Order: sequence, then structure tokens, then C-alpha cells
Amino acid sequence: MPDTAPDSNGTIDGGSGPAEGSRPTTDTGPAAPERRAGRPGRRRRAWRVAGAGCAVVLLGAAAAGWWAYTSLDGALTGVDIGRALGDDRPRKAPGALGATNLLVLGSDSRAGDNAALDGGDVGGARSDTALVVHVSADRTDAVAVSIPRDTLVDRPACTRPGGGESGPASRVMFNSVYTTGGPACVVKTVEKMSGVRIDHLMEIDFAGFKELVDELGGVTVEVREPIRDTKGGFALEPGTHRLDGTESLKFVRTRHGYRDGSDLGRIGLQQQFLTSLLREVQRQDLLGSPATSFRIARSLTGSLTTDSELASLPALVEFGRSMRGIDPASMDTVMLPVAYDRTDPNRVVPAQPQADEVWRALREDAPVPASARRSPASAG
Repeated sequence: MPDTAPDSNGTIDGGSGPAEGSRPTTDTGPAAPERRAGRPGRRRRAWRVAGAGCAVVLLGAAAAGWWAYTSLDGALTGVDIGRALGDDRPRKAPGALGATNLLVLGSDSRAGDNAALDGGDVGGARSDTALVVHVSADRTDAVAVSIPRDTLVDRPACTRPGGGESGPASRVMFNSVYTTGGPACVVKTVEKMSGVRIDHLMEIDFAGFKELVDELGGVTVEVREPIRDTKGGFALEPGTHRLDGTESLKFVRTRHGYRDGSDLGRIGLQQQFLTSLLREVQRQDLLGSPATSFRIARSLTGSLTTDSELASLPALVEFGRSMRGIDPASMDTVMLPVAYDRTDPNRVVPAQPQADEVWRALREDAPVPASARRSPASAG
């Protein structure tokens, strides 16, 4: 009689079927519950793998975001106005403590990316455009005062950007101050001539201006008088035009072939373009769109110089957002009243008492009176 005792595998030696109460080794038998009992472990491992993958993605995104932030933030150039100018500066009137005065400069440097724009072998750089933008304490009104580049001014002693001192000088062209002492010297000169405390500085060059307009997809301007700049080959007929970056640069720099061909006529075009530009920024809700803001910032940071307080992306964004209550359509634009110089008719000097009235309005956070808007040199 064969030996029928169960072996260690739970089968009957010599038999073909399972012994009673034994567990088969197939996937279809009662062993399935044992394998089902192991699935939670596999699920936990799957969640750990998925979690690790998400962590890698999030870390990668954070690293990319941080790299983008630092690359843009590091491209900003800051000027420490307080250190450069010292304590001998105007103080704000008690009623204007909350107001902000921003000096905006357009540099005509031909260095770097600017060399191919609006050509010309011009050494160094000048403040091709200068505006003192006063923002009211309640952030609802603003006035931009343009200073003609050909205005004769008294330049105070300044520290040169490369070191050393430049002594004071009388009756120098306003746009030459930048060449002598850089943006800090322009701030000092404006404060001396106006008595207005400048809180912030913002300078942009040709390349940055062009990129800004192109990133916005162009700016629409209404041309009231024909522009036929035979020197630069730029022409526009009266009507509505959508200008790209290169065209916009020519528009704001046009002087030949428009009105009397002087800088005063050009200031009118610059003020008109400034209003159109701000209207375009508002229309696109630039500051409300992080993606658009980043794209604009990327195009600007290498071409932008600010005071040290604004020389970071968070500070710039916050400053811009604080201006969102200002309607570009109601922004006031004024040319500093000037008269033709008696010695050199190709130059102008601040007209009195109108110029003092303009600066007083800014110092006191008050509207510019109508009496201050009449300029003896009225080509603008």
C-alpha cells in the first residue's frame, strides 16, 4: 500500500489533487486573498513614487522661477541717490509728504544694443528726454513736466560716475549734465533748479524703449499734423497709426520736419506718446497679468537704471501697482515754460515767473495753474 502521508507541500505523495484543507499555488485558488492582502503595500509604494515625482517637478519649477527672478533682478542697475547727493537736498512741504516725484530720463547712448538704433556716431550718452513726474499723495492725479534738453541751467558740483569731482558750471545745456556726472548729477541739477525733492529715478535707453513697445504689441497714436523728417526718413500723415518699437523711437525723437524743427516741438510728441503708452499699459492690464509683467520685465531690466530703492523686481512692481488709480486720459502734461536765450537764440532759459509757478505747484502737491502754462518760446 502506498505511503499516503502528506508531504511538506500539503499534497499526498503520489496523488494528483490537493489535500483537504491545503492551499493551492495557483492564482485562481484560495491563495488570492493572501495576494490581495499585499496590494496596500504596492499602492503605498506607487504613491511614494508619484509624490517624489511631484516633488521633483515642483522643485524644478521653483528652481526655474528662482533662476528667472534672480536673473532679472540682477540685471537691474541701481543708483544710490541719497549717498551721491548727501544731505543738501530740498525738503518736502508738510502737505506734500505723501506725494511722489519721479525723474524719468531717456538716454541716447549708442553703446551695446543701442548702436543699431537711430544711428549716428555719437560718443557718450545724454539725457535725450527728461520728465519730472509728480504723483499726488492720494495716487489719483499726476503731472509730467518736460524739461527741454536745450535749456541753459546752472550745474552744481557733482561726483563723476567713474570717480572724481566736476566743479559747478553756469549756462550749460541741460542734456550735457548727464554726460558730465551721470543720472545722479541730473537729479541734483533738477533739485537745485526746482526746489522739488526727487524721490525716485528711472532711466531707459533706446533698446529698452523699443523692446517695451514691441512687447506691448505696439502703441496707437493720433497724428494731428504731418511729420516729414527728411533727415531721418520718417514720415506720418495725419490720422491714427499703430507704431512698433522702431517707429515709436523715431516718433519721440523727431524734430526735423515737424513744426519749427526744434526740441520744443519734439516735446509735444513725447508727451503725446507718453499718454498713449500709459493708456496701452492700462488697456492690457499689464500689472494685473503676471505672465505679461514678467515678459515686459525681461525686456526692460538690462536697459533700465533706477534709484537703489526701486532696483528690484518686487519694488518696481509695487511702485507700478501704486499708480493704477491714475487715469492716463486725465494725466496732465506740461512743458517747463522757457524763453529763447538773448545771447544764443538756439538755446532757451526758464521763463519767469511761469517756471517758478510750475515748480511751486509740484512742491505743494497742487494743480499747475493756467498762468504757468504760457511759454514765450511756444513752438512746443
